[in-house]
Amino acid sequence: METHFLEEHVERVRRFNRFYTRRIGVLHEHLLGSGFSLTQARVLYELAHRPTLSTSTLCRELGLNAGYLSRLVAGFEKEGLIEKTRSPADARVHELRLTEEGRATFGPLDDASRRDAIAMLQRLSEPERLRLVEAMGQIQGLLDGAGPGYLLREPRPGDLGWIVHRQAVLYAEEYGWNAEYEALAAEIVAKFVRELDPKSERCWVAEKGGKVAGSVFVVRDDDATAKLRLLYVEPEARGLGIGRRLVDECLAFARLAGYRRMTLWTNSVLAGARRIYEEAGFRLIKEEPHRSFGKDLVAQTWCRDL
Repeated sequence: METHFLEEHVERVRRFNRFYTRRIGVLHEHLLGSGFSLTQARVLYELAHRPTLSTSTLCRELGLNAGYLSRLVAGFEKEGLIEKTRSPADARVHELRLTEEGRATFGPLDDASRRDAIAMLQRLSEPERLRLVEAMGQIQGLLDGAGPGYLLREPRPGDLGWIVHRQAVLYAEEYGWNAEYEALAAEIVAKFVRELDPKSERCWVAEKGGKVAGSVFVVRDDDATAKLRLLYVEPEARGLGIGRRLVDECLAFARLAGYRRMTLWTNSVLAGARRIYEEAGFRLIKEEPHRSFGKDLVAQTWCRDL
């Protein structure tokens, strides 16, 4: 009986794979009419959204054979799209970055991909879109081994007050911050609720084992700029990639909403969050000492293009 069900599930997975690869155009010789294969486009995408990447990191993250990647990189170098240098920290490591010509070449491909995603989503109602992206999140979480019961969802009644409470408690315990931070978090959440525009602003709650495991907000800063706010992950859920997943959801949503850049404000003491932002392609553009939350801190503004 178990073998029968396994075979049935295998066929359903294969059927879904055939459906989705056809839907997003993977079977075409060139992706989105660009002249690039899917693998070539993925390499360009990763380099376009990171300052630099080592060849070993690209191999690991994309699951590519080192020899195959080396040939792709050589081709991109010949076309002037990529430059390869040795890492200043370790001369054995080759670092890759897009040239200006590479960024100019990738831009139309990225825009075409965004337009295709928008066209697919616009055929659905808002509840249907939410069901779709939540289902995608569950698939990604299960196959990435993100942990049993881990999913991203919209906030439910009571979640927003709980988020303010938990952030106030955690930052008091971990950094000694006083009630000023709780007041700030409450003001941010209250403004989000009062002024929410679902087309340009969003909150995600990470849930693991039936409990809130973290959250993040995207709000409008101006017509071209989204602002990431109040990212946090519960201590017992850290190390599972939830923080990076929340940030990735923010970036994807902001692109679909038509923003051209994303900014965020944080403090230098929040080392874990800063690592996530840097890995997601944000750049530190401003630092300023200040005294807030009962502590002497260094405020940081980070930004990245979308």
